[in-house]
Amino acid sequence: MSDTNTTRCLIIGSGPAGYTAAIYASRANLNPILYEGLQPGGQLTTTTEVENFPGYPQGITGTALMEDLRQQAKRFGADLRTGIITAVDFSRHPLEVTISDGSKLLADTVIIATGATAKYLGLPDEEKYKGMGVSACATCDGFFYRKKKVAVVGGGDTACEEALYLSNLASEVYLIVRKDYLRASKVMQRRVAEKDNIHVLFNTNTEGLYGEDFLEGARLVEYRGLPQERHYDLPIDGFFLAIGHQPNTEVFRPYIDLDEAGYIKTQPDTTLTNVAGVFAAGDVADHRYRQAITAAGSGCKAALDAEKYLTELE
Repeated sequence: MSDTNTTRCLIIGSGPAGYTAAIYASRANLNPILYEGLQPGGQLTTTTEVENFPGYPQGITGTALMEDLRQQAKRFGADLRTGIITAVDFSRHPLEVTISDGSKLLADTVIIATGATAKYLGLPDEEKYKGMGVSACATCDGFFYRKKKVAVVGGGDTACEEALYLSNLASEVYLIVRKDYLRASKVMQRRVAEKDNIHVLFNTNTEGLYGEDFLEGARLVEYRGLPQERHYDLPIDGFFLAIGHQPNTEVFRPYIDLDEAGYIKTQPDTTLTNVAGVFAAGDVADHRYRQAITAAGSGCKAALDAEKYLTELE
């Protein structure tokens, strides 16, 4: 395959996994084509400061980090294109995808690196303070809230894990739970209860956020719709969403095996999916770690797996 509508390796997605896959695939002379999607650089471009990505001892903004990876992929010859994949046909080879402009592209291999989108409450204030106090990743941003007051929204294992992580950094952690109980496992509930600086706010919903330039607090309502309904403001410096992620896999559903949450299933210790020649990298197949460095590592593995697949075919 050699024309502009065919490729040995198509990469879908442009986060750390996608760009890293492009770097490795380019260096392996696979001449990859990468479609960057709606948000070039992925979710990391919404993060202000990244301090835990190796190689940047002084830290770097998420946007700058992703631009570095993008330029590195371009340097080795990756064909970076604007557009999204609107349909796929993985029933035969070469694999076929449809682009948002209506054109079609044939590929010998496809690396899916479309990521997962954090679920938000849908409050207008969330967008206003995103990166200015609102975050969906405690591991990524918790360091900036040392000895400060933060809140975590959610009642499952993820929310409890985030609250426990933050409790070792922040002075106070408020766990905002809309029900009158935690959905988390018993062991997680016990760990939360044993932490003196974690305060669980049951029967509580967030109505809004407030602050001048940065987040200064959350507007909460307790027992909404009941006679004892109470509205109050909670002064906090950070507001963490922990109500889940939605993997961006819908377009692949007819062909790719997904788990109950929609994440792509891969064969153990590989990036291989159930379809020959199709590989998955990054958060689209990772509901556990969801870090830039782990996504980049899986992008490397996907490119190596694609190269191995093509070599064996030849």
